Amino acid sequence: MNEHMEWIAAHALPLWAALLVLALLAGDLAWQWNRRERNAALAGGREPLAIRGRTVAMLLVAMTLLFAAIALAVGAEAQGWLPGFDVALAQGLRTNMRPATLHLIAAVSHLGDLWTVAAAGVLVLAILLLRRQLRLAACWTVAMTGIVPINSGLKAWFQRARPPHDAGIIIEHGWSFPSGHAFGAVVFYGMLAYVLLRVLPLPWHRLVIAGAVAMVAVIGVSRILLQVHYFSDVMAGYASGLAWLVLCVGGAEWWRLRGAA
Repeated sequence: MNEHMEWIAAHALPLWAALLVLALLAGDLAWQWNRRERNAALAGGREPLAIRGRTVAMLLVAMTLLFAAIALAVGAEAQGWLPGFDVALAQGLRTNMRPATLHLIAAVSHLGDLWTVAAAGVLVLAILLLRRQLRLAACWTVAMTGIVPINSGLKAWFQRARPPHDAGIIIEHGWSFPSGHAFGAVVFYGMLAYVLLRVLPLPWHRLVIAGAVAMVAVIGVSRILLQVHYFSDVMAGYASGLAWLVLCVGGAEWWRLRGAA
């Protein structure tokens, strides 16, 4: 496995770009699916939904199971395949990543920092209130205020130490599992996409979804490249963040339809 990890670490940036392309393709597929669902709803005289209750339930179950599987694989055996993968990849990145490259990656990573997300979240809330989008503002507030207590609670529960990251680019203290940047990026940029889909005309929707997917992908992977999180930390952050996001979006859609009835 070490040879494979060395190859991955040596080609980390091209792989990062390839993952971004795959994420954008997945986002575009989601947009196309949503457009078909919207057209079918309109043709049937129904109100289009950003996400249906059945989809919310399926995603919640899937993300919960994924998070549980990652947590069990990480915690059950220190020398298991996933912890071994994590450690080998982190060691390979420490050897292959240059400081100049890490500085550029850190600039991307800062887009998911707590204070960046908090400041942008307050700005979005203010705009929604000025536009008198009170329901959206309330749903936005619930989603944003859930980020820190949920992620911090999970970190305190698992108490996983971070990988060594002594390059001096970014120094993080506190627990590692699950990644707060991955969790926060999914919730913030995902919820922002939902808000924009509600207020912007249809021609903008494809770009909005692509932008949200791109931000989530690059911020999460940047934490692995900076060696402040293990691979499994980021995957668990994605899973737990998506679970909270779909719960918030599903609740927002339910409230919207209930208010329109």
